[in-house]
Order: sequence, then C-alpha cells, then structure tokens
Amino acid sequence: MIPRYTRPEMAAIWTPDSRFGIWLEIETLAAEAMEELGIVPKGVVKAVRERAAFDVDRIDEIEREVKHDVIAFLTNVAEHVGEEARFLHLGMTSSDVLDTCLNVQLVRAADLLLGGIDRVLAALEKRAWEFKYTPTIGRSHGIHAEPTTFGIKLATFHAEFQRARARLVMAKEDVSTCAISGAVGTFANIDPKIEAHVAAKLGLQVEPVSTQVIPRDRHAMYFAVLGVVASSVERLATEVRHLQRTEVLEAEEYFSAGQKGSSAMPHKRNPVLTENLTGLARLVRSAVTPALENVALWHERDISHSSVERGIGPDATIHLDFALHRLAGVIENLVVYPDNMLKTLNSMGGLHNSQRILLALVEKGESRENAYRLVQRNAMRTWQKEGDLADLLKADADVTGRLTPAEIDALFDLEYHFKHVDTIFARVFGKA
Repeated sequence: MIPRYTRPEMAAIWTPDSRFGIWLEIETLAAEAMEELGIVPKGVVKAVRERAAFDVDRIDEIEREVKHDVIAFLTNVAEHVGEEARFLHLGMTSSDVLDTCLNVQLVRAADLLLGGIDRVLAALEKRAWEFKYTPTIGRSHGIHAEPTTFGIKLATFHAEFQRARARLVMAKEDVSTCAISGAVGTFANIDPKIEAHVAAKLGLQVEPVSTQVIPRDRHAMYFAVLGVVASSVERLATEVRHLQRTEVLEAEEYFSAGQKGSSAMPHKRNPVLTENLTGLARLVRSAVTPALENVALWHERDISHSSVERGIGPDATIHLDFALHRLAGVIENLVVYPDNMLKTLNSMGGLHNSQRILLALVEKGESRENAYRLVQRNAMRTWQKEGDLADLLKADADVTGRLTPAEIDALFDLEYHFKHVDTIFARVFGKA
C-alpha cells in the first residue's frame, strides 16, 4: 500500500498498533473466560486490563532475537503486566491469535468496503433518475446497435453493484469466525467455552473445526469477492473512458479549475481517474490467485499462507476501498452531454432502426430471410453514406411493395424504444 491510494480509515485497520491491540483483546478475553471457569485466579483479568500495554518497537526488537512474532508480543506484554502475565495464552497456540485477529480485521475492512459500495449505489441511482429518458446509442462490439437511455445504462451498473454488495455481505459472514482451539485444533488444553466467549465478545462465530488454523477456503472466497467487485469497478470505469474519447464525448470526468491534463499539450482533458481505477482493479484481482492457493495447506497447519496474507490483506482492501470512493466521486461529478448523445445516435442515418424494419416486413408476410436481405442491402448503402436508411427504403420497390412510406416513417420513432423504461427502473430501484 502507498499513501497515494490509501484512505486513512482503512489503513488504520492494518497498522501494527491495531493488530497488536486486537491480539491483546483476544488474549484478555480468553483470560476472562478462564477466570470465569475457575482456570485462572480471580483478579488476573483486572490486572491485565489495568497494566497491559505494548510497544511496537520493543516487540520488533524481541522478535529479532526470538524469530516469533506472537512470543515477542507476549514477552513485551508481560514486561508491563508482571506476574499475572503467566496466565495469558494458556492452552492456546499462535494461530488462535493470528487467525482470529485477521478475521476481525477482514470484517472491519468489509464494513468500510460496504460503505464504499453504498456510496457508489447512491451516486448511480441519483444520476440514473436524472438521465432516465436521455436517449443514447447502445453499442454491441463497440458498434452502434439500438437506442437505449443513459439512465438505463447507469441502472445496469446499479444492479451490478447491488449484487456486489450482497456478495460482500456473504463473504464477510463467511470470514467472521473465531478459533481458540489450541494446537491442531483439538481443544486438548483449552475449553471450547473459552472460544465461544471470545467469539461472542468479538462479534464472531466459532469455527466448527479449525485444525490449527481457520480453513482458508473462507479467505479465498473473501478475496475472490473483492476481485469481482474490482472488476465491476473496472467495467464502469471503462465505460466512462470510452464515452470521454474525443470522437464520442458523450460524458467525461469533471475537470476542475486549475487542473492540467498534459505536461506537453495544454488542451488535454484526460480520463485519469477512471484509468487509475482500471489499474487499481488489476491490483485487487492480483490477490485472488494467491488466496486460492492458500487453501491447500499441509495437514493441520503450515505457514505458507502467512506471508501472502500479510500482503494481500492490507493491499487488496486498501486499494478497493480507495477505488470505490474514487468511483463514487467520478459518478457524482460526471459531466454528461445529452446533445452529443443524440447527435451520435442520429449520425448513422437511422441504422439503429433496422430491426424494426425487419420485423415489420415479416409481419407483412415477407420471409425472415428475404426481409433481412432487403433491409441489409439498404443498410449497407447507408453505411457507405449514400443516403438515410428511411429514404433508401422508400426508394426500394421491393420494400414499398410491403410497407407504405408513412409506415416506414412511423418505424423510425425514437420513443418506441423506451416504452419499457419504467419497467426496468422498477426492477432495479423498486419504483418506476
């Protein structure tokens, strides 16, 4: 992670102070449960809560000697707590602390990411209603197809981010587990009631069976969902980038006063934010394959996953968090050019009505094959700028043998394409 693409709210989750603070809470809660069960003397938890502290630099110093981060942490805490520290970590193993902490961090990160998605959804909904009936050309393969509205275009993204939100909620739930089960996960030296106590206090569920680690299929799903969300970010960013091209210019990123687009060309207004979003999406997706590979650990535990998660945990969540808020800002401030949209739609001489002509000829008794041939031969002439499609059709005797000029003109009514906009909006937003 680098400050350029980091929001402080998300970065705070992954700081050493935050991590060690969660470790201390896990250890304290476990001791609390042990005290209630009569496993450790009364007063231990009071002493721990009053005196427990840690120093990141001191932990690092100890770790350089002992080569073990949890032992270094416990050693430093003991320096502050004193004799009662011997009752910390009883029957526990390092993974109990590490895995439970990681899941707490991932849950907190998911909450921030859900907030980012909610901001994107709000921006998309507001702008979709604003341009509900604004005509624009739909494209397939990058080529003009049939008319749609810019509102419908934005509604498609809103529906996608609704799905993204639902997936992230499930991924958060999937990773919201706690393991305090000791070496190889058998509870041989620790009562399962302690795990239940810690889980409840941290807002987690107990891991049904944890070997010595929480199973990494949970984490694989979490990061896979982040990758899918990132791809949705990229799809919307790519749409904006296309619409901002000089030859299109149907919408563009807001260009603020004093902003400069190029060190060499003063006229440039580049889609820098959405290009950045495309790159950030790639970074988030780069976490997916390592997370999947972390699933296959040796027997009850190895630590081949550890170095991976120390990297992808902060990086993927921080990058996606930043991307979601940047995307929301792009949509909130997007500059839209309805006149250019209409100009583009009409630039191909009415070709976007070709299917209507095809269907009308079929309804009049023409075979589909021949109707297609009649429309296509006139459409190809329109492509070659020999005339508008309506005029060419009215000059084609084979077409006018089936359709009158007035009927042909009626088939070029733009509003025809928008008769179900209300239905689409009701499906996406719950109201028309």
